[in-house]
Amino acid sequence: MNHVKLKNLPKSDRPYEKFLELGEQALTDSELLSIIIRTGSRELSALEIVRQLLIGKHNNILNIYEFSVEELCRFRGIGKVKAIQIKAIAELSRRISKTNNGYNIKMNSPITIANYYMEQLRHKNEEHFVVAYFDMSCNFLGDERLSKGCVNSTFVSPREIFKNALSKNAVAIVMIHNHPSGNPIASIEDRRITKRVQECGELLGIKVIDHIIIGDNRYFSFKEEKIIE
Repeated sequence: MNHVKLKNLPKSDRPYEKFLELGEQALTDSELLSIIIRTGSRELSALEIVRQLLIGKHNNILNIYEFSVEELCRFRGIGKVKAIQIKAIAELSRRISKTNNGYNIKMNSPITIANYYMEQLRHKNEEHFVVAYFDMSCNFLGDERLSKGCVNSTFVSPREIFKNALSKNAVAIVMIHNHPSGNPIASIEDRRITKRVQECGELLGIKVIDHIIIGDNRYFSFKEEKIIE
């Protein structure tokens, strides 16, 4: 297969030189990723390798969240090392987003909580149930991921929710889970679980502030919908 090697590209089109001359904002997603994986293969340049990844599914950089290491290894020119490098970048971007949003998370502001968990959960292929904990001053105390799979009464245990709340000296909680379908509208089961946890919280003096469902760049808040007052 004929392809243009990076060293044969005009200097202004080489990712490293372009980065130094114009800054990181001037580079395309493909060029930035090619800097990460560094080398190509005998058949493909680093740029050609990463361009494969941006085709299909989302047709953009979000693909690196979706592909597993095994799926990445099926692309020409990508072995286990390059696949791990790509997944490491995806995870770092999630953590950076989480850290930035964590400074702004507010107990009574569903949008700040949804933004905090959006990138963590919207790409998941299974449902994940998370509980965020807050103290008397409305400070965020952290969270716990309590189940993975189907979010129902079998997997969501009020005992685990409130055991963690008590250990953190939390006085309020927000429940968060994702819908892999991308549609965040609450189901009958979601409403039933919420009511059950609320009732348990009332007995312990721990308030359920909200239950937020994460979809694909959308969310559903029980507080905003006035299901929780």
